[in-house]
Amino acid sequence: MTMSRDTFQQKVYRYLPSAKDEGLRLDQYLASCSDAFSRTLVRKLVDLGGVHVGGRRTRKCAHAIRAGEMVEVHVDGRSLEPFVLTDEHVLYRDPFLIAVNKPAGVETQPTPARYRGTLYEALLHYLHNPFRPRDKPELGMAQRLDRETSGVLLFSIHRRAHAGLTQAIAGRSATKIYLALVSGAMPNPSGEFRSLLARNRASNLMRSVAKGGKEAITRYRVLQEWGAVSLLEIELLTGRSHQIRAHLSEAGHPLLGDVRYGGPVAVAGLDIPRQMLHSWRLTLDHPVEQRKLTLEAPLPADFQYLVDRLEAGAPV
Repeated sequence: MTMSRDTFQQKVYRYLPSAKDEGLRLDQYLASCSDAFSRTLVRKLVDLGGVHVGGRRTRKCAHAIRAGEMVEVHVDGRSLEPFVLTDEHVLYRDPFLIAVNKPAGVETQPTPARYRGTLYEALLHYLHNPFRPRDKPELGMAQRLDRETSGVLLFSIHRRAHAGLTQAIAGRSATKIYLALVSGAMPNPSGEFRSLLARNRASNLMRSVAKGGKEAITRYRVLQEWGAVSLLEIELLTGRSHQIRAHLSEAGHPLLGDVRYGGPVAVAGLDIPRQMLHSWRLTLDHPVEQRKLTLEAPLPADFQYLVDRLEAGAPV
């Protein structure tokens, strides 16, 4: 396998220690398994949370190897430098809630390949009080965004807000507005997709089914058209996994850059770096203070650049 300092091949590597490996440090053992695993690289992988021993994530390079205890290295093919949340990512904060502008490329919650650098971990670190090191921050996650989707995400940071925020997001009292760049011209200036969505076991993609799925409702409004590309404002009335991606793909207008759902990888002579979907605005009643709260995330640079090029008349 080939690995660079910053990124490496997406895969799960499994090794079963024998009696001769008993007692070795974890980083020593993995370095002995393959020339590609330097101890420096192993330390980075362990720090990210991608190394599992005996089925459990292990965060210590000094962990003593035991014969017959499976060692798994989960890698996701992305940067080894973890995402760090800073003040510039925070859109709103009060004693009960925090809203952040999630960058594209950041996982919302931990995966087998990564704990550190996910938005969840970065928030825990950001909220940690250094003067009370043993106190773990309260953090309630009522929303999720796909890794390549950017924009507003709201979390509760006080137990008084957890249940109310979850209820607002799961129900239909919160208004969730997205912006999307899609392939082709929509047949109508506005419309609605309504179906039952279920995961296809063969492809692992969400698809509309006749029965057995969960109700999904997606409304759209065309904001701008440039021939083969449209800018849509999308209201998400339900929150099913991959809902927007699946509905637009089935309608024949997949998101630009959404390869898994048939989206084009280039437009106007430009490579599309990711799926062009942005969580733009979230409006809801504050779960504790009962006042209207509206949160907006500005368009990220890659999305804005494409819009600017299309507005400038780039051929599509």
